[in-house]
Amino acid sequence: MTIMTKNHMVVAQNASGRSMNVPVYRFKGEKPGPVVYIQSSIHGAEVQGNVVIYQLIQALKDQQIAGEIILVPNCNPIGTNIKAGEYTLGRFDPVNGTNWNRGYFYDEEKVLAFAETVQDSDDIATIRNDFRHYWAECIAEKLASPWGLGLAQQLNLKLQQLAVNADFVLDLHNGPVSTRHIYIPEYARDAAYQFNFPHCIFIPNKFAGALDEATFCPWWTLQDALTARFGRPFAFGVEGFTLEMGSQEVIQFSEGKVDALSILTYLTQKDVLPASTLEPAGMDRIGVALKDYKTLFTQWGGMVEYCVKPGQKVTRGDTMARVLNIDELDTEAGCFTLEAPCDLIPMLHFPSASVLSGTQLFKVFTNYTYLTTA
Repeated sequence: MTIMTKNHMVVAQNASGRSMNVPVYRFKGEKPGPVVYIQSSIHGAEVQGNVVIYQLIQALKDQQIAGEIILVPNCNPIGTNIKAGEYTLGRFDPVNGTNWNRGYFYDEEKVLAFAETVQDSDDIATIRNDFRHYWAECIAEKLASPWGLGLAQQLNLKLQQLAVNADFVLDLHNGPVSTRHIYIPEYARDAAYQFNFPHCIFIPNKFAGALDEATFCPWWTLQDALTARFGRPFAFGVEGFTLEMGSQEVIQFSEGKVDALSILTYLTQKDVLPASTLEPAGMDRIGVALKDYKTLFTQWGGMVEYCVKPGQKVTRGDTMARVLNIDELDTEAGCFTLEAPCDLIPMLHFPSASVLSGTQLFKVFTNYTYLTTA
């Protein structure tokens, strides 16, 4: 029997002193198994993940579960409510300017200090349990800093406390105008074949503040440290991902069902859903190293027509955008084209037609390879 519970967690207070809460849904199975943590909308405009969690909840009500699944939709209610006209400006803390997804905890020195306490006779289960307890204390210590923390980091650490015991962490995001893609740690490459995501970015053990990195970097670092110390491999099976599921400021229930199915397929492969028979889809899966996931910046400002769509294969020299130069409408320089610098696949592009110089116009796959074909 699977039991669902719901409670609310205070994540912040507004200027009137009122608490801002987020719902926390938990599905607990009778059988032991992995812990899964899934959250959405850490960036306020990235709302599609909430529909994915809704679809997951509908499906999980009828599923046998081994272990526990924790779901936190709309985990950043502050960001969701930062509006300017029809736009949601929920990517940065408006007080401190901090990216809402860059304040999670990681300290390599603390990981290495823990590694020195491990005994050669300790089994994997003991090391996992001890490290989780230790890491939870480190997060709590950071959150209790006597100097205080910025709002974004307070929020991140409270969410990280919910995720600290998870074996699998999924952070649901959206791009500005985007196609589906997923960030996968290099040591968990097999996950590319367990989700139904067409575009996979493999990332190294480098922490930049995001939740997926805050999940896998400590375990990856610990694995490497213990392998070097004892001369044998260690694998703890903890995986963290960022799932990019289309464009921000958009809700699509049918697409949410597609992504929920992809997540359920992954969880089936991880023995979280023992009665499920879901298998990964036969499809084109394209992989790229993070170093080959490039940003195309503008050297100019102007008004832009986007001529290629996210997910479209583009050949070097193809027109990616047409640009209107308002000061030169009466000359040949009034309109010019932006050409692809190499063969590439755009994942996302800037949402507005009005573009300043130095804008991140496109983010693209280069030097990509096919992992599977339909």
